[in-house]
Amino acid sequence: MNDKLAIIGAEAEEKISGCRSLAELEALRVLYLGRKGELTELLKSVSSLPPEERPSFGAATNQLKVRIGELLDARKAGLSVSQRKSQHSQEAVDITLPGRRLFAGHRHPLSQLLEDISDIFHGMGFSVAEGPDVESSRNNFDALNTPENHPSRDMQDTFYLNNDQSLLMRTHTSPVQIRTMKSQPPPVRIIAPGRCYRRDAIDASHMPVFHQCEGLYVDRKASLADLKGILNYFARQLLGEKVKIRFRPHFFPFTEPSVEYDFSCLFCGGKGCRVCKQSGWLEISGAGMVDPNVFKNVGYDPEVYQGFAWGLGLERVAMLRYGINDIRMFYQGDMRFLEQF
Repeated sequence: MNDKLAIIGAEAEEKISGCRSLAELEALRVLYLGRKGELTELLKSVSSLPPEERPSFGAATNQLKVRIGELLDARKAGLSVSQRKSQHSQEAVDITLPGRRLFAGHRHPLSQLLEDISDIFHGMGFSVAEGPDVESSRNNFDALNTPENHPSRDMQDTFYLNNDQSLLMRTHTSPVQIRTMKSQPPPVRIIAPGRCYRRDAIDASHMPVFHQCEGLYVDRKASLADLKGILNYFARQLLGEKVKIRFRPHFFPFTEPSVEYDFSCLFCGGKGCRVCKQSGWLEISGAGMVDPNVFKNVGYDPEVYQGFAWGLGLERVAMLRYGINDIRMFYQGDMRFLEQF
């Protein structure tokens, strides 16, 4: 039996020293020291030996068991170090390689335009006011003197959010003007940029989600001449000193009198071209003196205060400013387009 222990010991030492992985080492531990391992089985057979041989054989077997355990632990420590070195080598960063190039980002043309517009109006004493995209019908229509039978309130033009049509996605940023006037006394000088929503079919000049920037001026004295002066200054600051502005009579329920305003064509200098349809002018948006009923709805005395308001579509102005002929290009996320700005 002692010869058998010597053979097992020599065999175990050879196999353990030649082990190349922790998995192989674990298999050897089970082979020799497991519950059904060779040494465990030998210890179970002690009872079959003559009584005088049992003590010496049991002691020798336990010594071999301890020896194999020490060999396994030593080899495990060595393999663990080697494994860590290999892992570190694989994960190491080669600092001799050139770094990856960092590409500069690009501001979206609508973001650039809005910053420029805000800077211009800040210089004239206006502040920026904001409001929620989800609005009440009261602020979006009623307070703006828009009757219930007005076409803009039709379900085919407006995104209503409930059955009684009391909640909707705002169709313009005019509700921000209402909220501002309700929250503070005159004078008021604000611009209100933001997203708007209408049930428009998508084409080269229409999107169901678009951006507006509206303005409001309220004080004891305000006139259409003041409005034209502000818009004239704004147009020249944004598009160049040669730009001219004109008013055309129009109707809006929230202003009286109301006008639509045009800029002289940026592409032909007012001489007439394909872009301006030979008129020399580009239609921009609407404006006018705030209707007295709007003042009454927010608690302002129309006998004391006057005001004017105007609006403009950011996408439309950006298309004119940058010579873009399709509004959809702003929303496609095409880097070939965005990198030009």
